[in-house]
Amino acid sequence: MPGQVSLGSYTFVPETKENLDWAELITLDLSKYNTSEGKHELAQFLIKALREKGFFYVKNFNISQEAVNRQFSVGRELYELPLEEKLKYVPEGLDQGQFNGYVPAGRRILDEKSGIRDRVEIYNIPSALLTSPPSLIQDNIEEIEQFAKLLHSEVLDPLHTLLAIALELPEDYFRNIHKYEVKSEDHLRYMKYTKFSSEENEALGNKWVRGHTDLGSFTLLFRQPVAALQIRDPVHNEWKWVKPQDATLTVNACDAISFLTGGYVKSTIHRVVAPPKDQQHVDRLGLLYFSRPHNDVVLKTVAESPVLQREGFTQNEFEKSGNPTPTVEAWTFAKQKWQRRKDVTIEDKEHRTAQILPGFREQIYV
Repeated sequence: MPGQVSLGSYTFVPETKENLDWAELITLDLSKYNTSEGKHELAQFLIKALREKGFFYVKNFNISQEAVNRQFSVGRELYELPLEEKLKYVPEGLDQGQFNGYVPAGRRILDEKSGIRDRVEIYNIPSALLTSPPSLIQDNIEEIEQFAKLLHSEVLDPLHTLLAIALELPEDYFRNIHKYEVKSEDHLRYMKYTKFSSEENEALGNKWVRGHTDLGSFTLLFRQPVAALQIRDPVHNEWKWVKPQDATLTVNACDAISFLTGGYVKSTIHRVVAPPKDQQHVDRLGLLYFSRPHNDVVLKTVAESPVLQREGFTQNEFEKSGNPTPTVEAWTFAKQKWQRRKDVTIEDKEHRTAQILPGFREQIYV
């Protein structure tokens, strides 16, 4: 593509050869999206996936593998910068819930006895874009923004349309509160998990990130072959591995969608564990996009959905408790402040069951 900055090629490591207990997930083929019949078929597949698993795959979403690989290359080059350079881009107010820019590793204690801390580095780029990012990001900013816009038009808009159809709402209902150009806390993320030794993994019980839910609408995770993501099956409450599938996105439902549907769609519980033995010698680089409604949207149950009315899902946690229903902005920064608390141990039960806002407490997911 003319004008592209040279990033070098990106090579993915081989997939694991271990026979893991993989989750059986539905794949949505968006090549069917352009016909009325296909759209309605996909809507039923989507709501089944959301209700039964919470995670699903998407394929044929009109973004080239070359474009995806270039974003992985940006992430690789970003994390090869010296730590002192990356630390220049830590957001002011990180401990108060700010999250755009660089979030360094080591803020959370994974094992109190050994003192092992997390090795997760995060770099978030919001839809409004960052001012004064690293030169690597600035040099590629037009391509990064175009990539984010494509995720909206080619993936998120169809998913929001399909969800509206499934809930018997106007097709543009959820699209209208997820527009790229309107202020939200959407962001693209480059995320690096640096490996632990086998002895460290043993001390950690092979658990890197405890069970949790995401706070937005949908999370998009691009295929990368290091197996580490697990979901808790909402029907059987069993942990299953999520298998990397070629040419797909892995998608999960998040808190905002759960609130908007009165719990009809549940926010998916997931965690990150040590990879299988044949992949524990490599780091894990993730490329993700976090979708969230506009900041001023109030997270009340969509009362006009005939489906939610028939099924009896008419109130979310805030509404049931009689507490004020927050805007997306208030919810986002309250949960981010909880997530970004420094020096907390992952066994701290008080933290893990904290009240995020009146009417909602976090839970321990085992």
